[in-house]
Amino acid sequence: MNGSPNIGPVSSEPYVPSQALVGRQISGTTFKLLLASLRPRQWTKNLAVFAPLLFAKGLLNGQAVLRACVAVLSFCLLSGGVYLLNDWLDREKDRLHPEKRNRPIAAGLLSGRLVFSTALLCWMSGLALAYLARPLFAGVAAGYLVLQLFYSFLFKRWVIVDVMVIALGFVIRVVGGGIAISVPVSNWLYLCTLLLAVFLGFAKRWHELSSLQMDAVGHRENLSEYSLPMLDQMLSIVAASCILAYGLYTVAQDTIEHVGSDRLKYTIPFVIYGIFRYLFLIHRRGAGGSPERVLLSDGPMMIDVLLYLAVAAWALYF
Repeated sequence: MNGSPNIGPVSSEPYVPSQALVGRQISGTTFKLLLASLRPRQWTKNLAVFAPLLFAKGLLNGQAVLRACVAVLSFCLLSGGVYLLNDWLDREKDRLHPEKRNRPIAAGLLSGRLVFSTALLCWMSGLALAYLARPLFAGVAAGYLVLQLFYSFLFKRWVIVDVMVIALGFVIRVVGGGIAISVPVSNWLYLCTLLLAVFLGFAKRWHELSSLQMDAVGHRENLSEYSLPMLDQMLSIVAASCILAYGLYTVAQDTIEHVGSDRLKYTIPFVIYGIFRYLFLIHRRGAGGSPERVLLSDGPMMIDVLLYLAVAAWALYF
């Protein structure tokens, strides 16, 4: 496919940590290696918990903000423990990946006992914080953790189901955010979250398949069931559905009654640009493997998100 990134063949020989990584093992602390394995950059996904707070116009409610922050921290700990588990289970396959092979666990810098004890500590702390935010929210957090464990051991091997489970994780975050601050989550917000998460999931599969090429199956078994043309079709369908669903949400009568005006429709151009920009980065820049990296490193995308939040805040609060 034209525009597909080509980073060259990936060696399938047993991975031996480079001298740079050995130096990191000697000079770096165990805490830093564990922190890197918790993938704090990917914690940006947990900001979805704030969505109900924003659209319920609760940013001026100090107690609601505090509960939402505790809920976000809870999801960060829970997801961090899951990342540790996934890295340990996939360490052999990650050594075939040009980037993941440098992760501390894949590089052999952390022991299994330390990994599992840290993951357990994260899960216990995350559930305790969830209960502190609201007992009912602790049930949602526990459900999220169970779903992620099933994904790690089973669902990630099933084509399409793997992406749907990832998307469901985002939906649980949003629903949990609403429960934490005791506000209902609208059907529109549920639908838009699901579609956007499915879009990001298929974009990640496209990136993996196009960048790893012949070695893709060795890294992730179910990639043999995908193809770039099929993923292009899926991305087109989901992208269009996401834009349409969000547009309908902004002009729906119940949304207008809640906001007090139809000004939320002025955020639609930023949503359209954000999705198209992401598709551009996937096909022309080889991005898409890490949505959080795109969000934190691509200047136009960052500006678009900030403008969206500014216009949304104007529409909802002023």
